[in-house]
Amino acid sequence: MDDVKKSVERADILLEALPYIRRFYGKTIVIKYGGHAMADEELKKNFARDVVMMKYIGINPVVVHGGGPQIGNFLKKLGKDSKFVQGMRVTDEETMDIVEMVLVGKVNKEIVGLINRHGGKAVGLSGKDANLIRAEKYYLSEEKVKDTPPEIIDIGLVGRVTEINATLIASLTANGVIPVIAPTGVGEHGETYNINADLVAGAVAAALMAEKLILLTDVPGVLDRNRELIHTMDDRTASRMIEEGTIEGGMFPKVKCCLKALKGGVKKAHIVDGRLKHTILLEMFTDQGIGTEIVL
Repeated sequence: MDDVKKSVERADILLEALPYIRRFYGKTIVIKYGGHAMADEELKKNFARDVVMMKYIGINPVVVHGGGPQIGNFLKKLGKDSKFVQGMRVTDEETMDIVEMVLVGKVNKEIVGLINRHGGKAVGLSGKDANLIRAEKYYLSEEKVKDTPPEIIDIGLVGRVTEINATLIASLTANGVIPVIAPTGVGEHGETYNINADLVAGAVAAALMAEKLILLTDVPGVLDRNRELIHTMDDRTASRMIEEGTIEGGMFPKVKCCLKALKGGVKKAHIVDGRLKHTILLEMFTDQGIGTEIVL
């Protein structure tokens, strides 16, 4: 009898997911894959299976991945220190070569192989492929003295997205392919830029007019002043919390990325805990969802 009860419970879960599957059928979901979800072997396997399942039920997942820890580890092996300014990796030419080698040549191919091993048809891409990600040099600014012009900081070959080749991505997804994108871009003169993966994911989602942008993180979502999870927030609330300093540190660029994507045409953005098993499916196909949903 217990086996029958468990089977009925499984059927109920499938029926709960049905309206969400219908709603998202044929829609594009951009997922930024990073953090602990990329390091834990069981979570890596579950992520691949979740993405493949999405494709099989008619949803078009597009994966943009990070790789900061992997780059840092490789630099350390070579005896080269990682230097950061305002959370951005200072990237000289030698570091850029390593970034490209690790992100494009190693991390990207591992993710592609994992998805393919679990029944998907994934293809790895970098910003150079068919000029997928056009970029320009990104400068930081810092106010040294109040009410004076900020200091402009050059952090090397770090870029900001200027254009996404959405036609290429749409063509791949229409042909049953799951694009897996490394966050490197190409400049006007063919130079390669290292770009923050969250920013690339947001730009890709906006260019595709995606139904959802999902950022996997190592925290439950956006927390309020009492360190409690905010389940849903609009752009006004997010902007106010940024001004108040409640949203700060690593969460600040993620929320800013989500707001920019929403204003670019993305329907909803989510910041979810990538440390949880099947976190994407829980966010998309259950009534309660998890993490923080951000809307305009």
